Amino acid sequence: MEVDICILGAGPGGATAALHLANAGHRCLLLDRATFPRDKVCGDALSGKVINELRRIGADMPARLNAAPTQVPSWGIDFFAPNGRRLAIPFRPDFDKTRDAAAGHIAKRIDFDDFLVQEVRCRPEIDFREGIDITQHERLPDGRWRLRTADGTEVATAGILLVANGAQSAFARQIAGHALEPDHHCAGLRAYYDGVTGLSPDNFIELHFIKDFLPGYLWVFPLPNGQANVGVGMLTRAVSAKKVNLRERLADMLATHPALKERFAGATRLGPVRGFGLPLGSKRRSLSGEAYLLLGDAGSLIDPFSGEGISHAMVSGRHAADWAAQAVAAHDFSPVFLKQYDAAVYRRLGQELRLSRAMQRLLNFPTLFNFIANRAVNNPTLAETLSSMFMDLDMRERLRQPSFYVKLLFGGK
Repeated sequence: MEVDICILGAGPGGATAALHLANAGHRCLLLDRATFPRDKVCGDALSGKVINELRRIGADMPARLNAAPTQVPSWGIDFFAPNGRRLAIPFRPDFDKTRDAAAGHIAKRIDFDDFLVQEVRCRPEIDFREGIDITQHERLPDGRWRLRTADGTEVATAGILLVANGAQSAFARQIAGHALEPDHHCAGLRAYYDGVTGLSPDNFIELHFIKDFLPGYLWVFPLPNGQANVGVGMLTRAVSAKKVNLRERLADMLATHPALKERFAGATRLGPVRGFGLPLGSKRRSLSGEAYLLLGDAGSLIDPFSGEGISHAMVSGRHAADWAAQAVAAHDFSPVFLKQYDAAVYRRLGQELRLSRAMQRLLNFPTLFNFIANRAVNNPTLAETLSSMFMDLDMRERLRQPSFYVKLLFGGK
């Protein structure tokens, strides 16, 4: 089979790219080694940026997600500072659940990814094939890619590859040269629980910054049917330097920490604790090369502070669809031409990733973190900023303005 555009990976980045191509009238081949629905180890939180990207695919998609029984709407964040102070921050200070659409959602990846794939299945422009693991990527003399499975079976040749096959992408490592760098990589664990008490009635997501676990953090995210996604993440460099056993620390914190032990005393873990690695966007890397584009986790675009990767994958998928179509139209798959994709992605995400890198570094200073949390309780300016850093880049940009720090120190609106 010969195609102009082939997408490797049908997660949020790959599915988004395929759907935008279909919306523009372009055909593509979409391959994934799994058969959907399939699980993906993740925190499962869907920020407001995800909702915005869904709306770009189809105006009705946010409403369809909101109506799905496999998700819960989330209305805010509970920050727990190292000194134990709880800071509850709604995404919208004056929200009304009976009137307003939720700013965020929480859904298991097995359900959210399938939500996107079901849309893919409806589009005749997308040739979607599951259960195909491409392990060999060979450039032919005419510049096209020959794609084969491990046993040498040829699946297709393609003019350009959109590589969206995740954090463990062999293509990203071996061909694009994205080496694992401990200072720009996060190790994480996730488990599902039933029977956790004290969950927010408004499905606030919980981020616990526990003093003797910094610079890592622990999360508790509510899910449908009274379940919760519970996990920890820590910079790989810190895990190694501090010789941290994440599984032991997660179990210990749930069993002994004052803010958690009673809530988990009668809880039941559903299935195993699963580990995953997150290539962070704290270092700017090349996202393209000769006839290929890297999307999402394969492009190391995960937020270094929050660990969010879904919206960034969808942003990169949207831009990849645009530049792949332009490359086909121009018959130009050169690195110089495709570098415009890098520029488009980093125009949207670059400043945000830099700010998140700076906030990530603050986790090394628990005293400063406590100070900020204490101030935020009676400081609407800071509380709004802490909330909006998960939702809106313009608000996060306020962190760079001198007037923000005056309001931080002295209060005010």
